[in-house]
Amino acid sequence: MPPTRRRDAVATRAAILDAAREVFGREGYERTTMRAVAAAAGVDAALVVRYFGGKADLFAEAAHLRLDLPVLAGLSPEQVADAVVTRFLQVWEDDSAFLALLRAAATSEDAAARLRRVFAEEALPVIAAAAVDRPQERVALAGSQVIGFAYARYVLRVPLVADLDHDAVRRLLGPTIARLLTGPL
Repeated sequence: MPPTRRRDAVATRAAILDAAREVFGREGYERTTMRAVAAAAGVDAALVVRYFGGKADLFAEAAHLRLDLPVLAGLSPEQVADAVVTRFLQVWEDDSAFLALLRAAATSEDAAARLRRVFAEEALPVIAAAAVDRPQERVALAGSQVIGFAYARYVLRVPLVADLDHDAVRRLLGPTIARLLTGPL
Protein backbone atom coordinates (compact mmCIF):
# COMPACT_ATOMS: atom_id res chain seq x y z
CA MET A 1 0.00 0.00 0.00
CA PRO A 2 1.51 3.37 -1.02
CA PRO A 3 1.98 5.97 1.71
CA THR A 4 -0.80 8.51 1.92
CA ARG A 5 0.04 12.12 1.43
CA ARG A 6 -0.59 14.30 4.45
CA ARG A 7 -3.21 16.93 3.78
CA ASP A 8 -2.19 20.50 4.46
CA ALA A 9 -4.92 23.02 3.66
CA VAL A 10 -2.67 26.03 4.21
CA ALA A 11 0.03 24.70 1.87
CA THR A 12 -2.53 23.67 -0.75
CA ARG A 13 -4.18 27.09 -0.67
CA ALA A 14 -0.78 28.80 -0.96
CA ALA A 15 0.18 26.56 -3.89
CA ILE A 16 -3.06 27.45 -5.67
CA LEU A 17 -2.45 31.18 -5.12
CA ASP A 18 1.11 30.92 -6.41
CA ALA A 19 -0.11 29.01 -9.46
CA ALA A 20 -2.91 31.54 -10.02
CA ARG A 21 -0.46 34.45 -9.97
CA GLU A 22 1.76 32.67 -12.46
CA VAL A 23 -1.10 31.71 -14.81
CA PHE A 24 -2.90 35.09 -14.58
CA GLY A 25 0.47 36.80 -15.13
CA ARG A 26 1.22 34.73 -18.21
CA GLU A 27 -2.26 34.43 -19.73
CA GLY A 28 -4.15 37.47 -18.46
CA TYR A 29 -7.56 37.35 -16.84
CA GLU A 30 -9.72 36.40 -19.83
CA ARG A 31 -7.64 33.41 -20.98
CA THR A 32 -6.99 31.98 -17.51
CA THR A 33 -9.18 29.04 -16.53
CA MET A 34 -9.71 27.40 -13.16
CA ARG A 35 -8.51 24.14 -14.72
CA ALA A 36 -5.25 25.77 -15.85
CA VAL A 37 -4.64 27.09 -12.34
CA ALA A 38 -5.41 23.68 -10.84
CA ALA A 39 -3.04 21.97 -13.27
CA ALA A 40 -0.27 24.46 -12.48
CA ALA A 41 -0.81 23.88 -8.75
CA GLY A 42 -0.95 20.10 -9.17
CA VAL A 43 -4.40 19.83 -7.61
CA ASP A 44 -7.88 18.88 -8.72
CA ALA A 45 -9.95 21.78 -10.08
CA ALA A 46 -12.56 21.11 -7.40
CA LEU A 47 -10.04 22.22 -4.78
CA VAL A 48 -9.61 25.57 -6.49
CA VAL A 49 -13.36 26.07 -6.39
CA ARG A 50 -13.51 24.86 -2.78
CA TYR A 51 -10.89 27.34 -1.57
CA PHE A 52 -11.71 30.34 -3.77
CA GLY A 53 -15.18 29.97 -5.26
CA GLY A 54 -15.08 31.40 -8.76
CA LYS A 55 -12.47 32.88 -11.04
CA ALA A 56 -13.18 36.46 -9.97
CA ASP A 57 -12.65 35.60 -6.30
CA LEU A 58 -9.47 33.70 -7.10
CA PHE A 59 -8.18 36.63 -9.12
CA ALA A 60 -9.07 39.11 -6.38
CA GLU A 61 -6.96 37.23 -3.89
CA ALA A 62 -4.13 36.39 -6.30
CA ALA A 63 -3.88 39.99 -7.44
CA HIS A 64 -3.81 41.49 -3.95
CA LEU A 65 -1.02 44.02 -4.25
CA ARG A 66 0.65 46.19 -1.61
CA LEU A 67 2.96 48.97 -2.71
CA ASP A 68 4.35 49.82 0.74
CA LEU A 69 5.93 53.03 -0.49
CA PRO A 70 8.47 54.67 1.82
CA VAL A 71 7.75 57.99 3.55
CA LEU A 72 8.55 60.71 1.02
CA ALA A 73 7.73 63.91 2.90
CA GLY A 74 10.75 66.16 3.31
CA LEU A 75 12.80 64.57 0.52
CA SER A 76 14.13 66.49 -2.47
CA PRO A 77 12.38 65.86 -5.81
CA GLU A 78 15.30 63.71 -6.95
CA GLN A 79 15.23 61.65 -3.75
CA VAL A 80 11.46 61.19 -4.07
CA ALA A 81 11.80 60.03 -7.66
CA ASP A 82 14.61 57.63 -6.78
CA ALA A 83 12.65 56.19 -3.85
CA VAL A 84 9.49 55.76 -5.95
CA VAL A 85 11.26 54.17 -8.91
CA THR A 86 13.33 51.91 -6.65
CA ARG A 87 10.22 50.70 -4.81
CA PHE A 88 8.31 50.11 -8.03
CA LEU A 89 11.19 48.06 -9.42
CA GLN A 90 11.01 45.90 -6.29
CA VAL A 91 7.24 45.47 -6.61
CA TRP A 92 7.44 44.74 -10.33
CA GLU A 93 10.10 42.10 -9.96
CA ASP A 94 9.40 40.56 -6.55
CA ASP A 95 5.60 40.48 -6.35
CA SER A 96 3.96 38.04 -8.76
CA ALA A 97 0.59 39.67 -8.03
CA PHE A 98 1.73 42.79 -9.85
CA LEU A 99 2.26 41.13 -13.23
CA ALA A 100 -1.04 39.26 -12.92
CA LEU A 101 -2.82 42.51 -12.16
CA LEU A 102 -1.03 44.50 -14.86
CA ARG A 103 -1.77 41.96 -17.60
CA ALA A 104 -5.35 41.49 -16.51
CA ALA A 105 -6.01 45.24 -16.30
CA ALA A 106 -5.66 45.45 -20.07
CA THR A 107 -8.66 43.17 -20.64
CA SER A 108 -10.69 43.23 -17.43
CA GLU A 109 -12.48 46.24 -16.01
CA ASP A 110 -12.43 44.58 -12.58
CA ALA A 111 -8.64 44.27 -12.73
CA ALA A 112 -8.27 47.83 -14.03
CA ALA A 113 -10.45 49.08 -11.17
CA ARG A 114 -8.33 47.11 -8.68
CA LEU A 115 -5.13 48.68 -10.08
CA ARG A 116 -6.66 52.16 -9.90
CA ARG A 117 -7.71 51.45 -6.31
CA VAL A 118 -4.16 50.43 -5.36
CA PHE A 119 -2.88 53.74 -6.71
CA ALA A 120 -5.67 55.75 -5.07
CA GLU A 121 -5.36 54.09 -1.67
CA GLU A 122 -1.63 53.50 -1.45
CA ALA A 123 0.24 55.72 -3.88
CA LEU A 124 -1.81 58.90 -3.70
CA PRO A 125 -1.51 59.56 0.06
CA VAL A 126 2.23 58.85 0.14
CA ILE A 127 3.33 60.45 -3.12
CA ALA A 128 1.02 63.44 -2.67
CA ALA A 129 3.08 64.44 0.37
CA ALA A 130 5.95 65.16 -2.02
CA ALA A 131 3.88 67.03 -4.62
CA VAL A 132 4.10 70.82 -4.56
CA ASP A 133 0.44 71.32 -5.51
CA ARG A 134 -2.45 69.55 -7.27
CA PRO A 135 -1.47 66.18 -5.74
CA GLN A 136 -4.19 64.06 -7.37
CA GLU A 137 -3.32 65.33 -10.82
CA ARG A 138 0.41 64.93 -10.24
CA VAL A 139 0.10 61.40 -8.85
CA ALA A 140 -2.16 60.40 -11.75
CA LEU A 141 0.40 61.67 -14.26
CA ALA A 142 3.33 60.04 -12.46
CA GLY A 143 1.31 56.82 -12.15
CA SER A 144 0.66 56.82 -15.89
CA GLN A 145 4.40 56.93 -16.49
CA VAL A 146 5.09 54.14 -13.99
CA ILE A 147 2.34 51.87 -15.36
CA GLY A 148 3.26 52.62 -18.97
CA PHE A 149 6.90 51.84 -18.28
CA ALA A 150 5.99 48.62 -16.46
CA TYR A 151 3.70 47.54 -19.31
CA ALA A 152 6.43 48.16 -21.89
CA ARG A 153 9.06 46.39 -19.76
CA TYR A 154 7.19 43.38 -18.38
CA VAL A 155 4.22 42.73 -20.67
CA LEU A 156 5.28 43.92 -24.12
CA ARG A 157 8.95 43.29 -23.32
CA VAL A 158 10.10 46.12 -25.56
CA PRO A 159 13.78 45.17 -25.95
CA LEU A 160 15.42 48.51 -25.15
CA VAL A 161 13.16 48.98 -22.12
CA ALA A 162 13.23 45.38 -20.90
CA ASP A 163 17.02 45.25 -21.10
CA LEU A 164 17.70 48.28 -18.90
CA ASP A 165 19.39 47.55 -15.59
CA HIS A 166 17.96 49.08 -12.41
CA ASP A 167 20.43 51.97 -12.32
CA ALA A 168 19.49 52.94 -15.87
CA VAL A 169 15.78 52.75 -15.05
CA ARG A 170 16.25 55.03 -12.05
CA ARG A 171 18.43 57.42 -14.06
CA LEU A 172 16.01 57.60 -17.01
CA LEU A 173 12.60 57.38 -15.34
CA GLY A 174 13.48 59.32 -12.17
CA PRO A 175 13.72 62.81 -13.70
CA THR A 176 10.32 62.36 -15.37
CA ILE A 177 8.72 61.35 -12.06
CA ALA A 178 10.45 64.25 -10.25
CA ARG A 179 9.24 66.76 -12.85
CA LEU A 180 5.68 65.45 -12.77
CA LEU A 181 5.56 65.69 -8.97
CA THR A 182 7.27 69.02 -8.49
CA GLY A 183 7.75 70.82 -11.82
CA PRO A 184 5.37 73.16 -13.60
CA LEU A 185 2.25 71.52 -15.00
